[in-house]
Amino acid sequence: MESIVRKVLDPTDIEILDILQKQADLNNTEIAKRVNLSSPAIHSRIKRLESEGYISRQVAILDQEKLGFDLLCFIFISTNLHQAEELNTLENALMKMPEVLECQCITGEYDYLLKVANRNRGDLQAFIRKLNELGVTKIQTNLALREVKYSTVLPIKATD
Repeated sequence: MESIVRKVLDPTDIEILDILQKQADLNNTEIAKRVNLSSPAIHSRIKRLESEGYISRQVAILDQEKLGFDLLCFIFISTNLHQAEELNTLENALMKMPEVLECQCITGEYDYLLKVANRNRGDLQAFIRKLNELGVTKIQTNLALREVKYSTVLPIKATD
């Protein structure tokens, strides 16, 4: 059995990751000032953190309401599919659907939890039809009324 050995992150690596997850648009010079290193050292560390998989990608987070996506839905789905090939087909189809923001395979009464952005009820209805065509046997749709908290920031720094 092959084991995965990861380098232990030092406090500077953690500080850099914390800064980037909060403000990915900062340049290396600004990050260097915050962690008291040179800009080239920051560049090297960030490249290493990317190559080791600690940073998977950097993205812009868009305002869904301003862009007309008024329905944020959390949809629980179940299926009677049990063969690995059938499940892979379902999961691949879900991954290709642009309105699916997240798809989690879960335990409990349902098999998957989807986070879905739709512009309106008509789009939601069309999405649910697509799910039915994929062999989904049970669907529970919950609409988000308002966002209380949203974050992409992992709590990687030790709390004081």
